[in-house]
Amino acid sequence: MEKIRDLWLDFFQLERNEDSWWERKKSLCRDREAEIVRISGKGHTFEEIIYDNKKDCKYLLHLSFLLKQQDEFIQEEQVIPFAYRMEDEEVIEHKEMSMPAPQSDTPVLTADSLRRLSDERFSYDRRAAVQYAERWWNSYNPAYRAFDVDCTNYVSQCMHAGGAPMRGAPNRGDGWWYQNDNWSYSWAVAHSLRWYLSGSSAGLKGKEMDSAGDLIPGDVICYDFQGNGRWDHNTIVVGKDAYGMPLVNAHTDNSRNRYWSYEDSRAWTPDINYKFFRIGE
Repeated sequence: MEKIRDLWLDFFQLERNEDSWWERKKSLCRDREAEIVRISGKGHTFEEIIYDNKKDCKYLLHLSFLLKQQDEFIQEEQVIPFAYRMEDEEVIEHKEMSMPAPQSDTPVLTADSLRRLSDERFSYDRRAAVQYAERWWNSYNPAYRAFDVDCTNYVSQCMHAGGAPMRGAPNRGDGWWYQNDNWSYSWAVAHSLRWYLSGSSAGLKGKEMDSAGDLIPGDVICYDFQGNGRWDHNTIVVGKDAYGMPLVNAHTDNSRNRYWSYEDSRAWTPDINYKFFRIGE
């Protein structure tokens, strides 16, 4: 544990170039008029391989940021995977692990397939969706498969906990569903869920909102980090900051109460596009 603490403190010292996620995070806090009051972190080793005089280790760094904005305090949390290599008791390589790329060539639901589905209505329990998001933000419900890229699976589970009805099984290209360790593309693939929310007219559906500030807890944000038309990531709104802007939870890089814009993410680019969805309308 002491070794991990020293490693991530060194990493923070190195992350001081103008475009690093740490510098962008500090800039984002200044723009939000939020002060970073305290940073704490702890590491958990989940893989260790020893061979010859070398040791390869992988660990999860759980960072916690206490922010003060006006008279309110926000506890923001994020879990980041790291790896390091030791040779003869000396660290020779230490870096954040790159996560698997999102699924790329996944079919998107057509208008015809959406029209074939039943006209089921539901009342969305936003409180239940947010409670689920808080319960499982840094763990995995054993009732569902955990994916390498888990953001959309997690958001889908949250919406289902809020009462969103599944429909379309067993055709993976129809509807939105998870059943017997099988699932629709829209359940687990960021790009497919974004287009499902835009096109669905019954059951689970989303109303596009003009801005992030229009969202309320239980709503969903979709992210196209490269601005190339491929939607990469989804989050669920769990609260608001002192200025009424969304705070979100997410999986893959597990996060809690993170500011919605993701400007402190390594995936962020100046070309990023967002879609804002009011769920249940």
